[in-house]
Amino acid sequence: MKKVKIGGVPEHFNLPWYLTLKDGEYKEKDINLRWIDYPDGTGAMCHGLRNGDIDMAVILTEGIIKDIIAGNPSKIVQTFVESPLVWGIHVAHNSTHKTIKDLKGTKAAISRYGSGSHLMAYVNAKNNNWNLENDLDFEVINDLDGAVEGLTNGAADYFLWEKFTTKPLVDKGVFRNIGNCPTPWPCFVIAVREDFIQSNKDDLKTILEIINNTTSDFKNIPSIDKTIANRYKQKLEDVQEWLTITEWSQELIDEETINTVQNQLFALNIIPEIVPYKRLTHKL
Repeated sequence: MKKVKIGGVPEHFNLPWYLTLKDGEYKEKDINLRWIDYPDGTGAMCHGLRNGDIDMAVILTEGIIKDIIAGNPSKIVQTFVESPLVWGIHVAHNSTHKTIKDLKGTKAAISRYGSGSHLMAYVNAKNNNWNLENDLDFEVINDLDGAVEGLTNGAADYFLWEKFTTKPLVDKGVFRNIGNCPTPWPCFVIAVREDFIQSNKDDLKTILEIINNTTSDFKNIPSIDKTIANRYKQKLEDVQEWLTITEWSQELIDEETINTVQNQLFALNIIPEIVPYKRLTHKL
């Protein structure tokens, strides 16, 4: 049986993977797919791909593009979630900051440098016409638990993270959401190490066929909203809202979208150059 390791954030976007694993669909095809949770997010997954800790990752589009350009030996083989990610902009509940304007020049909590929370702090700054050199400062907090601690004790002032994942913390009065910052591109892609692509094309195609079969019909699974709400400790109405704005994909990300992401990252000085589409993607 072929062993394959895949990483992703332990969030509702990735429930289709859990369902297909639970049903033993990969083992039926002689593939032992092992899911590895990465609560630290994109930066940690990039590290995992580079080190060979994982073969595949369900990862933020902007994060993996940046890291492939920086030398990560991986390629994007498919878009996983077509819709944008809605990043909530959070402060501690008792923070004196009331609006996004108040955050100018203060310290952003980020999971790690090169992560989505780091890159989107730049996008938010640009959206608000801040000076990218003088008005941004960062505190590395590793994960969501670290963000709770960092914002509560004043080590950082604000934190960008997926809005629905942090909603329970807003409801509990740990965070306040003072705005949102959607990504202007599809949020999650599937990236695979190049050496794995070359030596395991058939297994990779099988894995994608199985997951795509589930995501194409995911919203029609009976009581899927209740399943998500229970598993991820979210309010049913929040899950229902999230389902209405979320679309999965079964296709490779197109060149125009790749260029949109690169142009934005280049304008923010996050990547040193814009590279050809084929350097970032692989069509199976």
